[in-house]
Amino acid sequence: MPDYTIQSFSTYDARFPLPPGAGTDSIHATSEYCLAVTLLTTQDGPRGTGFVLTLGEGNRLICAAIELLAKPLAGLSIEEVMSDFGRFSRQIADHPAFRWLGPHKGVVHLALASITNACFDLWAKSRGVPLWKLLLDLTLEQVVSLLDLSYLEEILSEREALCLLRKEFPRRAERELILQRGYPGYDTSVGWMQYDDDKVRDLTARAIDQGFTAFKLKVGSADENRDLRRAAMLRKLVGDSGTLMFDANQHWDLPAAVRMCRELATYRPLWIEEPTHPDDMLAHVALAREVGPVKIAAGEHIPNRIVFKTFMQSHALHYVQVDCTRVAGVSEFLTVSFLAKTFGLPVVPHVGDMGQLHQHLVLFNHIALGHEAAFLEHIPHLRNHFVQPAQVRSGVYETPQEPGASSDLKVNANPGKHSKIA
Repeated sequence: MPDYTIQSFSTYDARFPLPPGAGTDSIHATSEYCLAVTLLTTQDGPRGTGFVLTLGEGNRLICAAIELLAKPLAGLSIEEVMSDFGRFSRQIADHPAFRWLGPHKGVVHLALASITNACFDLWAKSRGVPLWKLLLDLTLEQVVSLLDLSYLEEILSEREALCLLRKEFPRRAERELILQRGYPGYDTSVGWMQYDDDKVRDLTARAIDQGFTAFKLKVGSADENRDLRRAAMLRKLVGDSGTLMFDANQHWDLPAAVRMCRELATYRPLWIEEPTHPDDMLAHVALAREVGPVKIAAGEHIPNRIVFKTFMQSHALHYVQVDCTRVAGVSEFLTVSFLAKTFGLPVVPHVGDMGQLHQHLVLFNHIALGHEAAFLEHIPHLRNHFVQPAQVRSGVYETPQEPGASSDLKVNANPGKHSKIA
């Protein structure tokens, strides 16, 4: 198989204004999606693209961190990098100067995610296959070598991760049927916070016509009655058979979260997402205990595998919303997915319009780890900016067939600041 040496990298600060109201929630009122992009260039070979999602000026900080963190890639072949990626990524994450800024969270961790995602994209392109297929074609030992399991060993050792894969391996063939059926999606773009009722009605009707049966509504308004009215409206629009989720985007303190979760339970949500501050694990524990049968979803702002571990150990969440553009990229996403399987919890990624990359990872989770094929969030605002946008038809993600991780952006033709590393 061909191997390619990484000759140079560049960072790109890509910003995409959204239509009025799109992308807004109870905390974030900026209608702009931004990607801090890493490009890995090889000699006469493919180029790897990785990115993380931000909402504005923070993008340039992450690009600056990418400049610093990507230096160890200098002159290495992609096969060498990926042969023991768990160890390689841990070395970057534990750089003594940059670790101090986290550890393993914030700007430096997001920069590592962008770099990591570019490595996986380049690896899949170099082998001429889509990322989901690359991951499924690896030996079980090669999969485990991608993971950084440090600080998890008491729950998930390398041996236990390998045993999990071996246990699930005999049923792979039957689960591979999803490659023909496609992975079910749910629509978030119908219910942004700043949309008025008429727009929500119109967008929901269109989404139903497009085949969606599951929908998410932003809650956490300054006027709690507005949340309840909009929730009642959306339940009526989708009917008893439709699936609803509500997302507070961290707006409530614990007493308000308890009160509102109980009120919203009337409308039978599958989950209520980010009901309070993402660092307040004990508040999530209290909510999970007190507002049943309402389920709690979290993970959009849980920064790393260690914090996910503590949330799972403490029974603080029911749905794991890990995002490979928030944790340290594909590798840590997979690590959290292994953890979730160990705890018997479903993985339903936060997407933030990043279904491009997650569409590969949920296929691996279902086929190789035996995770339920629950949903994958669908937000279409950036699809026209991708070279190979995710194809969602009849409410279902079609299986991508092009080599790579579906991450190439049309703006990469003008990649901005370039940093030579070889």
